[in-house]
Amino acid sequence: MINSSLPLVSIVTPSYNQGQFLEETIRSVLDQDYPHIEYIIVDGGSTDDSLEIIRRYADRLAWWVSEPDRGQTDAINKGFARAQGEILAWLNSDDTYLLHAVKEAVSFLQAYPEIGMVYGDANLVDEAGAIIGKFPARQTDYHRLRRGYVHIPQQSSFFRADLWRQVGPLDPTFYFAMDYDLWVRLSSIAPLQYHPRLWANFRLHGSGKTSISDDRCWPEMLRVHRREGGSWLSWLVLKAKIRPWVYSWLPMRWRIRLRELLP
Repeated sequence: MINSSLPLVSIVTPSYNQGQFLEETIRSVLDQDYPHIEYIIVDGGSTDDSLEIIRRYADRLAWWVSEPDRGQTDAINKGFARAQGEILAWLNSDDTYLLHAVKEAVSFLQAYPEIGMVYGDANLVDEAGAIIGKFPARQTDYHRLRRGYVHIPQQSSFFRADLWRQVGPLDPTFYFAMDYDLWVRLSSIAPLQYHPRLWANFRLHGSGKTSISDDRCWPEMLRVHRREGGSWLSWLVLKAKIRPWVYSWLPMRWRIRLRELLP
């Protein structure tokens, strides 16, 4: 029987043609040792075996849908529009949680009611799930985010639904930096806190989208920078110009290392 004193955690997985990884993602949510999870899957009309996989777990899902959408950001918004939880998170369909992630995140947010979002550590894993590095998670805040000091693994972040209702939904015009945009907006009204516990695996693979390998994230981050009144003479603007050029000729292992070393 579920302890009614435990907050409901709503987790949304946006997905499109990720059948290769989807079941592992689903199992990592459903196998959590936290008993009060509402799990929602929003599929964009996949043509691979994703629907077969989703239907296999349908009786354990709070809601799911498979229909054409406007992409990942739209799918996440659609899922959160259905969510009833006090704490929200999204887990992309090629990433996974570690066993205790949700329980530990909830415990932290219960212990520190002033914190708006908590985030932990994440492994970087390859297509086969082998660990190839560690995401360089560090403490950040509104002012450091504005300078491009992000260091938040989206896969291991959990935030309060009442804050989402104040600053959400995600901007549907963002394709890469919608999480950065959300973190800036959240951190403008409540603290974000890094908790050095390993909570997720962030998968890097050829068909995945990630700011480590795609410099299209930077123009979207600069849109946030300008919206918040940022100057063109700033550290974020300098990074946006230099880092994509540097990353373009570095092998992946050195890109990961560079992210660990640079702010």
